[in-house]
Amino acid sequence: MSETLEKRKVLVVDDERVIADTLVIILRRSGFDAVAAYSGEQSLEVAGDFRPDMIISDVIMADMNGIDTAIQIRSLLPNCKVLLFSGQAATADLLERARAQGYEFEILAKPVHPQDLLARLRS
Repeated sequence: MSETLEKRKVLVVDDERVIADTLVIILRRSGFDAVAAYSGEQSLEVAGDFRPDMIISDVIMADMNGIDTAIQIRSLLPNCKVLLFSGQAATADLLERARAQGYEFEILAKPVHPQDLLARLRS
């Protein structure tokens, strides 16, 4: 990345701190200016000061879901891109049924694979 180009700002929102912090590390190492927020409410405060170009948010969070968070941030920053991700609780039920039938599967749902995430951010 050229020194003259400004880094794209990314706000990572997840109430699971390990996931949010890990994504921030991956993004920073890949040339993005990234910060974490650990709730929908906190992300609204951070977005006002940080003014991200993109938000990556979990959908299911305790205080405010990622969709409502994205809607509110979009009203503040209309050009901000939004990427939502979720662990999807239904996956656990499907895995249990498969295990009961003797199948064992490895599921990689959340966090998103870094290469897939970076490809989405750069597109």
